[in-house]
Amino acid sequence: MNSHEWYKQAKYGMMVHWGLYSILGGEWKGKRTPLIGEWIQSYFGIRNEEYSQLSSIFNPIYFSAEEWVTFAKNCGMQYIVVTSKHHEGFALYRSKADSYNMADATPFKRDVIAELAEACYKHGMKLGLYYSQELDWHDPDGGGYDKTTGCSGIGWSNIWDYPDNSKKDFKRCFENKIKPQVEEILTQYGDLCLIWFDTPGVITKAQSLELHDMIKKYQPDCLINSRIGNGTYDYVSLGDNEIPDKMPETSKKTDSGADMNGLEGFKYSPYGLYETAATLNDTWGYKYFDHSWKSPETVLKNKNHLNSMGINYLLNVGPDALGRIPSISQDILLKVAESL
Repeated sequence: MNSHEWYKQAKYGMMVHWGLYSILGGEWKGKRTPLIGEWIQSYFGIRNEEYSQLSSIFNPIYFSAEEWVTFAKNCGMQYIVVTSKHHEGFALYRSKADSYNMADATPFKRDVIAELAEACYKHGMKLGLYYSQELDWHDPDGGGYDKTTGCSGIGWSNIWDYPDNSKKDFKRCFENKIKPQVEEILTQYGDLCLIWFDTPGVITKAQSLELHDMIKKYQPDCLINSRIGNGTYDYVSLGDNEIPDKMPETSKKTDSGADMNGLEGFKYSPYGLYETAATLNDTWGYKYFDHSWKSPETVLKNKNHLNSMGINYLLNVGPDALGRIPSISQDILLKVAESL
C-alpha cells in the first residue's frame, strides 16, 4: 500500500500539542489567556529571557511514550502527529542545530520524539511530526512579520523582543535553524508518515520547494501538508476545526489555489487527500481552565461526517506539564472508540 492509499484509509488520527506553554497552562502572572494555550508567549508578550527559563523546570516525570501510543491505538486512531517544534521555538527532541530543546535545556534530558518513534514502531502506529517552519519566537529572524492581523497574540512574529521588523531576515532563520532541524527530524526517527507544517507567510516558493525536496530525498513516502506554503504539498489541511457541510468540486487546480496555504477553506489536493485537525475543547496546548469539551457524540458525529467525504479527522490532545493526557480527553476518546 503506498502512502496515498494508506492516508485515504487511515481516516482518524491523534494530534499532540506539547511544549513549554504546557507548564503555564494558559495563565501568566495572575492573568488567564482567553485564547489558545500554545500562543501564551505572544498573547502576553513574554520576553525570551523570561520565557526560556521555563525549560529549567520542564521535568515531565509521568511522560510515557508507551502510554500515549497505546492510548491512541485503543481509541482506534491510525497515526499520531506530535509537535516536534511549535512557534515558541522549543524542540521536543535533541537538536544539534539549537540547544533550546528537551534533551539539552531541561532536567528531563530525554529525547521525547525518539521515545515516541520507538513506541510507534513497536505498536505498528504511524508517526507524523508537526514542525513550525516559519514562526519561531525564540529566533530574532523568525518569520510571520508580513502579517498584521488574525493571530492569537500581539504578533505573529516576536515583536516584543525584536520590535523592528525591518531588521528581520527570515532567510537567516531558515538557513541556520529551520533547514537543519527539518533534516534532523527526517533522519533521526525512522519512517515518518507525514510532516505537518504551519502558518506560512514570508517563506518563499524556493524555500518551500527546498523543504519539499529535502523531505522527498530522505523519505519519499512522507506526505507533506498544504501549510508548507506555495503549493508544494501532497494533502490539504483544512482550517482549524473546519467541518464543511459538503465536499465541493475540487477536480481542477486553479492558479490561485496553487498558492493557497490551506489555513482555511478548501484547496485543491492533487491526490484527493484532505484532513481536518481539531480540538476537543477550545485550545490545542494545555489550558487547565478550558472546560469547553466536545461530547463523545459530537466527536463521533464529526468523524463520521468528515470520513464520509473522504476527509481525515485529526483530533488533538494537550498533555499537561507532567506529560499526562488529561483524563477528560481520555474519557471522551475512549467513549468514541466504543462506537467505532
